[in-house]
Amino acid sequence: MERASQVVGQSGPFLDALERASRAAQLDRPVLVIGERGTGKELVAERLHRLSGRWDQPLVVMNCAALPETLIEAELFGHEAGAFTGATKARTGRFEEADGGTLFLDELGTLSMGAQERLLRAVEYGEVTRIGSSRPIRVDVRIVAATNEHLPDRVERGTFRADLLDRLSFEVVTLPPLRARPGDIMVLADFFGRRMAAEIGRDEWPGFGPNAVDQLMEHRWPGNVRELRNAVERSVYRWERPGPIDLVEVDPFASPFRPRTASTPPPAAATGEAGDAPEVADDNGDDFKTRVNRFERQLLTRAMAEARYNQRTCADTLGLTYDQLRHALKRHGLLGQGG
Repeated sequence: MERASQVVGQSGPFLDALERASRAAQLDRPVLVIGERGTGKELVAERLHRLSGRWDQPLVVMNCAALPETLIEAELFGHEAGAFTGATKARTGRFEEADGGTLFLDELGTLSMGAQERLLRAVEYGEVTRIGSSRPIRVDVRIVAATNEHLPDRVERGTFRADLLDRLSFEVVTLPPLRARPGDIMVLADFFGRRMAAEIGRDEWPGFGPNAVDQLMEHRWPGNVRELRNAVERSVYRWERPGPIDLVEVDPFASPFRPRTASTPPPAAATGEAGDAPEVADDNGDDFKTRVNRFERQLLTRAMAEARYNQRTCADTLGLTYDQLRHALKRHGLLGQGG
């Protein structure tokens, strides 16, 4: 399996997690990778495989949440022809495909109790039995599993087998969320920005302006590295002006014209309110006035970009007069945007 992505980061918590994964790779034991969505669990699983003695054998990936419960066991262990409706011919399962290599089970916590029981037998005895067959098949597979759940809590609630967790947690690698590694945000943003600029044929990488840096550092990034990558790549290809990119398009759905539902408040640009404006971080190092000014600058920058730098359109969208908008732009050094 070839990857277009690579592991990027320099913060202490992130490097500690990579070091633990690298050491565990040398041992032919199961590893459990824990982390929020978008933290790079699959990349760590690939690292575990590539640094192991099985590097030249298959790395087979299965997302346990991507299949209905009725098909998960057939996908994992295979089936014989006629084992169930629609099984017109025999099929090997993921365990057989990964024989000699590594099987990466993503979203492990979504497995049913029945699939957990069969997985436990496969891990303990190195044997799988296809659905519809009584003949076990020997397999030599290293298991790497990933989840964004705290599985010991699932064990206490009786929804995950304690004996399976014991078998799979020889080593546990917990990946820190992006908000816990702020020193990596600009490193990652620069990496993704350069790559996107090259992809769309730009001659040089202009970097980020001060407003964009503020946005990148202040956003909480609930989707972690995946969300950051999407936001940076989106912002690079949308930016049409010369010079550094100074607006980060965090929300691809942001628009003064987006549809409203009963539970959705009106967009800020349509009402003149700030409900849909960029989030301002609760930075104890800044006083109230500084944070309000930063918020206003980000709101103006975004509104100008959405109005394609037409000041009259932007003023109408924000519910301001033309003179009021010009005054605000001048106060924040943004007057040249609509000039």
